[in-house]
Amino acid sequence: MYVPKSFEVTDLAEISRFVSSVRAADLVTMRSDGFPVATLLPCIWKGLDIENHSLGKLVMHMSKGNEQWKSIKFGTLGLAIVHGPQAYISPSNYEGKDTDHKVVPTWNYQSVHLSGTVEISDDVSLLREIVADLTHFHEDDRDVPWDIDMAEPEYLQAQLRAIVAVTLHISSVEAKYKLSQNRSLADQEMVRSDLLNSDDQEEREIAKLMPWKNSNR
Repeated sequence: MYVPKSFEVTDLAEISRFVSSVRAADLVTMRSDGFPVATLLPCIWKGLDIENHSLGKLVMHMSKGNEQWKSIKFGTLGLAIVHGPQAYISPSNYEGKDTDHKVVPTWNYQSVHLSGTVEISDDVSLLREIVADLTHFHEDDRDVPWDIDMAEPEYLQAQLRAIVAVTLHISSVEAKYKLSQNRSLADQEMVRSDLLNSDDQEEREIAKLMPWKNSNR
């Protein structure tokens, strides 16, 4: 991923928080013929140990009806892309529009790339653990959380046999928060004000992130 220093985020605690808030990633791998394929999958980042420099793994599952997993062999490289909110940024928000006119539109967004090797398994106990963890993760804040033990046992087993476990062993993490950090404070405030008044929810979410204070800089 192209990441200018102005937009680079390296704080793994922040990146992990972001991934956990999005809760899903586009898993990209290559078929044997070199054609790229991708699937959006719910995920959990497990085993991150910042002190011991361990990036951990991203755990997911995929339908056996999805052809992507069949092309994943031992050592296959994969890329998980996690997207946050996005917004168009109009040059009308920049002071330069009325002076030197050296302004152009741009796009603000948050994105994280997790790269590594992908492992596939149809081990039912592993699948049950992954599904249980994902379910707990998403149900935890509900008044009456649903648990997989509430499912009819034979039905649950049949569902588990219809999926495969997908584990991305993470070897590289890249994060980019493009939030107008390269603009003047006056321009940033104009952008923020414009987005806060938008009818688009994602644009308002971007506005709430501005101005971004990068703890690594």
